[in-house]
Amino acid sequence: MFEKLYQEDMSFGDLTSSLIIPQDLNAIADVIAKEECILVGIDYLESKLKKFGLGVKKYADDGEKVERRKVVMEIEGNAAKILSVERTLLNILGRMSGIATLTREMVDKARKVNSKVRIAATRKTLWGYLDKLAVEIGGGDPHRWNLADMVLIKDNHIALVGLEEAIKRAKRASFTKKIEVEVENEKDAIKAAELDVDIIMLDNLSPEEVCKIAKKLRRYRVLIEVSGGITPDTLEDYAKCDVDIISMGFITHSAKHINFSLEIKNREV
Repeated sequence: MFEKLYQEDMSFGDLTSSLIIPQDLNAIADVIAKEECILVGIDYLESKLKKFGLGVKKYADDGEKVERRKVVMEIEGNAAKILSVERTLLNILGRMSGIATLTREMVDKARKVNSKVRIAATRKTLWGYLDKLAVEIGGGDPHRWNLADMVLIKDNHIALVGLEEAIKRAKRASFTKKIEVEVENEKDAIKAAELDVDIIMLDNLSPEEVCKIAKKLRRYRVLIEVSGGITPDTLEDYAKCDVDIISMGFITHSAKHINFSLEIKNREV
């Protein structure tokens, strides 16, 4: 992702720096958190920046809570190259740290009323792997990293072959792969449980409906996930139900971007 974003930014070069900055000028710059957050992206960026021939010193670690104005990283090397990667690295830090910070808030909020519940991501991501990595470092669960991670039978699969047939066919998968079924009513939830799936996702149901169905599902050996339009305002209502997982698109599609800055502090003449 770093390379893709950088190439988009530098597809025709950096006009300003090419006119102003001597090619052989070196510099040292600090990357500073402009607000309190759960920091994520430092390890990823360190490896990428080193490939660009830049030196990196880390002053904070992924998953660490950092205060406003904390210097999280120092970059040393060619001045024009530092400026060329500035916005790319700040955007990655800002998005990943924003997702991690929101995820941590949601985990803490949910576990006040349900100590065992997990907060998971959905596939509503902009940057895929990096978004899910930020969720994981923030204390959440990435859910599926990709389509091969597990079997997840959704409404469109059921529309094509039916619930029972979909589950029957899914059981041809390796024993190492869990089978999850998305349902939208009590009847299908019970049927899926009777067919011995591993996880049942209760989708787009009210907290009252979820609590009622979850109670009935507890007689089966099945994990219960709830999903569909869950926000910080409704999270605790769902967490109060006896569910194991709450998946929220909100933590990736609505996370606030954390503000970081890059400041040149020294130049080598």
